[in-house]
Amino acid sequence: MIKILHTADWHLGKRLQDFSRMEEQKLVLEEIIQIADDQEVDLILLAGDIFDSFNPSHEAVELLYKTLRRLSKNGERPIIAISGNHDSTQFVEAPDPLAREMGIFFYSRYDSVMPIGKLDNGIEILNSESGFIEIKLPKHAEPIRIILAPYANEVLLKTYLGEEDREAELRNILEAKWHNLADRYCDESGINLFAGHFFFIKEGEKPEPEPESERPILHVGGAQALYTSNIPTQIQYAALGHLHRYHAVSKSPFPVVYSSSPLAYSFSEADQEKRVVIIQAEANKEVSYEAIPLKEGRPLFRKRFENLADTLAWLEENPYCFVEITFATEHAIDAATRKAIMKAHDGIVNLIPEILHIKGQESLSLKVEDLGKDMVTLFKVYYKSEKGQEPNGELIDIFNEVISQNEDL
Repeated sequence: MIKILHTADWHLGKRLQDFSRMEEQKLVLEEIIQIADDQEVDLILLAGDIFDSFNPSHEAVELLYKTLRRLSKNGERPIIAISGNHDSTQFVEAPDPLAREMGIFFYSRYDSVMPIGKLDNGIEILNSESGFIEIKLPKHAEPIRIILAPYANEVLLKTYLGEEDREAELRNILEAKWHNLADRYCDESGINLFAGHFFFIKEGEKPEPEPESERPILHVGGAQALYTSNIPTQIQYAALGHLHRYHAVSKSPFPVVYSSSPLAYSFSEADQEKRVVIIQAEANKEVSYEAIPLKEGRPLFRKRFENLADTLAWLEENPYCFVEITFATEHAIDAATRKAIMKAHDGIVNLIPEILHIKGQESLSLKVEDLGKDMVTLFKVYYKSEKGQEPNGELIDIFNEVISQNEDL
């Protein structure tokens, strides 16, 4: 039995608007290391979006290297890390020759081939070619085969999968490549895995929404998503990255699983429980897997309030979080109310006014018969319909100035 920890979408260096998440990332990565040690994990799969940007900060890079050194137990526990759509392929793969000596394998380019041979730590690379690696661990007889599917944009596909494929559908190109590798290497004598950073759905099902914090993925050749059926049936577990909530896309004929990001990175993820997945695998047997919740990091909340007292009471009861507040009011939020709210909590990311329509003003929207009125009157009607109050004198003066400038042109 081999134990594997599946994680993804670390997005090191990511911010929540003006708020750094670095300290939270340090805490949650420490938690993942502890889980790996407590569970006596043999192998780590990191399924892409390691960094949040193509040019990560020095602090983010330092955090990655320190974390991976400890997660690998100084070379005893191999780590397979692929790139995602937020990662620079060159940047991710640059440290691979040195990291490989510590049992850390970075893979981001479809033309890369890892050298075959035995490392000083006893880990042996038995077979390797573009998009594939087969390794053997010192304490286990069964080899581990992994089809490697880092994110590939259209340029990478043209360059590394052949110029003749430029017009082919993305899913057909990749399916053919993956099936070819599986047919040649993934027999029943070893453990067969897939690590990918793509947008997968079951064919015929409605696509899962992508996180607000994610760049849209896979809009190449008309292919909005890949299908779980594109993954070869020899695979026993597919470890995916890109979607930020824990999600088993498919459980049959084998699990196809998004592990989730370690932290909530946008308010669309406010109610999600973040996890890592522990897989137990043997050759020629169905795997068992368990999603383990992560507890570190500030939770994200979206809250709506109608008065200041309730707002301040909730903020006092929930000091360790980030929150987006919608404040219902018949007018704009006045300066004193805004100051009281912002002063009450250090994690308010957005304070959004929800202007209520005052009774009797429901029909203030512009009508056809209003078009004969002068510009200032129309502006007042529009402003009142949108904001629920008359524009002040200063705003009217500015509007008049804009009108006069346009008339002079």
